[in-house]
Amino acid sequence: MSERTKIMPCAVPACFVFLPLPTLTIACMPQLSIWEKETFFAPQDVIIAGSGFVGLWSALKLLEKNPAQKITILERGIIPTGASTRNAGFSCFGSPSELLQDVVAAGEEKTFRLVSLRYNGLLQIRKYFNDAAIGYDASGGFECFTNDAADWIAVDKNLAWLNEKLHPITGVKSTFVRADEKLDQMGFAGFDHLIETRLEAGLHPGKLVKALLQKVQSQGVQVLTNMDVKSFCTKEDGLIIETANGLNFFTRQLLLCTNAFTKELLPQEDIIPNRGQVLLTNEIEGLRIKGTFHFDKGFYYFRNLGNRLLLGGGRNKAFEEEETTEMRTTGTIQNELESFIRKHLLPNTAFEITDRWSGIMAMGSEKMPIVKAIAKNVFCCVRMSGMGVALAPVVAEQVTDLMKR
Repeated sequence: MSERTKIMPCAVPACFVFLPLPTLTIACMPQLSIWEKETFFAPQDVIIAGSGFVGLWSALKLLEKNPAQKITILERGIIPTGASTRNAGFSCFGSPSELLQDVVAAGEEKTFRLVSLRYNGLLQIRKYFNDAAIGYDASGGFECFTNDAADWIAVDKNLAWLNEKLHPITGVKSTFVRADEKLDQMGFAGFDHLIETRLEAGLHPGKLVKALLQKVQSQGVQVLTNMDVKSFCTKEDGLIIETANGLNFFTRQLLLCTNAFTKELLPQEDIIPNRGQVLLTNEIEGLRIKGTFHFDKGFYYFRNLGNRLLLGGGRNKAFEEEETTEMRTTGTIQNELESFIRKHLLPNTAFEITDRWSGIMAMGSEKMPIVKAIAKNVFCCVRMSGMGVALAPVVAEQVTDLMKR
């Protein structure tokens, strides 16, 4: 007997109710030829929903475990639609003030376990791809502070302790160092202190996604776009996946890697969508800002893109408004970002905004990703908390280990 699975929350956390709905079979797929049924729509070993960083890394890890697997990735957009190609392009593992805040909120053990995951993920990226292929820019990472800010007081007091805790993870005695002397050369205004790490960098997320796509497709993974997974129904020998356009698939296992959008399929999960808005200036002659930068516990992040300035963040100015899956920019945040540039980054330089965009991140009550089995042969790997670049390789390893059992 076949069931379409609708997962609903109940009184007990992580408890699910499976409601039987009308039988759904492959025969309902609209006018497919026998050739299409035996190729593009042939039964799969694994279907992955989402072709962003996590979905692509998961496909790669699955192939490493069993190269003979038949894997299809279903992507709701024409290209990955969410955060993977719409972020600021940071290769980072957490700024000092953010990490200290996480220690207070989540405790030492969980904070540094998460940092270890992020850092190991960044190492994996460079193991798989050369710097040119992913636009890697090893200009270092920085965090800016003002004298009167509480986060500076905490970092100033705890920097040595933080480096001691990070030493076993990074292998570097001083992961973060004071670099106040570099403030003037960057051309900043209104910042009093600067902390630097040589272990962070910028990269080109579009190039990284494209490199991952090319790698998995060259090994036989099928990637189909405009395929929005709406539901799945369980059968004794696998699952039927229903898409919004009425084209359905049969698979032995399903892996959900749709991050913030997973809430549509799994409403009971602790996932809160958060929009991240970004803007980019025109070419600035003699731009002095080089590297990737954070400010205000990571709520503002900026970097150079050649001689252009890229700035994102500001969602702490409108938390409720930015808890959305609506992919657009708003006057509230964009005006805040432009004001930040004028006040701190290019105080005496004329500039124009040439590009604006937004991406959708997945947050929750904690920052640890959700990696688990949802039901028989159904798994999810979601909630990257804005760190999908770094976390994707390692959480993909975790979830594919679960699927192997």
